[in-house]
Amino acid sequence: MPADAKPRALLPVRPLLLLSIPFLSLLLLYGYSSSAPPLPNARASPPNPHIRMRRGAAFRSYDDYLRHQLNKTLDPRLRRVWATRDWRRKVDAFARAFRALQAEGLLSNASRALCVGARLGQEVAALRLVGVPDAVGIDLAPAPPLVVRGDFHAQPFGDGAFDFEFSNVFDHALYPDRFVAEIERTLRPGGVAVLHVAVHRRGDKYSANDLLDVDGLLALFRRSEVVRVSKVDAFGLDTEVVLRKKRSP
Repeated sequence: MPADAKPRALLPVRPLLLLSIPFLSLLLLYGYSSSAPPLPNARASPPNPHIRMRRGAAFRSYDDYLRHQLNKTLDPRLRRVWATRDWRRKVDAFARAFRALQAEGLLSNASRALCVGARLGQEVAALRLVGVPDAVGIDLAPAPPLVVRGDFHAQPFGDGAFDFEFSNVFDHALYPDRFVAEIERTLRPGGVAVLHVAVHRRGDKYSANDLLDVDGLLALFRRSEVVRVSKVDAFGLDTEVVLRKKRSP
């Protein structure tokens, strides 16, 4: 990520995203349906009384799960909404959340930041807007220049690559333990992870799990310490979980 990226250059990416929607949708749906590699060593997550898995038995393969997720991510109508009327509203909301984290010393302008499951990249745009230029997102469908292609069950980055990670898509994880393990793997020791989740609320038809109690999520972070758990009003999500990766195992 170029260190001299300018926040004001972020919003003009929307016309490019709109023009690319039909072609990108066809290309990615074909690519995943014909050649997507299976998740290495994929297995069902261990039972967790605080996390209720959904639809697991309906997926014939991991490839089937990916295609199901892409049906939402690549929906032309949704992408048009995300890139137009939702864009400024979400960028501003994320920016407020990130400024609060900056005020707490949990995020700095020098942080290398990752947004997990970033769709078109509103979170990434917000990070750059508040002065964190080295920020990038991953999603099954890339949205250049803010979001690169990546699977949150197997992040395409090395160990300890990031100082800060944010996600609001935990409910889409088919393997919640692997989702968390990848965040902890790619966070440096002392790095901060922030998740926005819905507790006791059923997600949409693309959710793979329902979080019944925040303890179910906290128990998955075996290499991190809880900084705080607080209420948040974030597009249907009601809880903000902040964790810091331990500096030693």
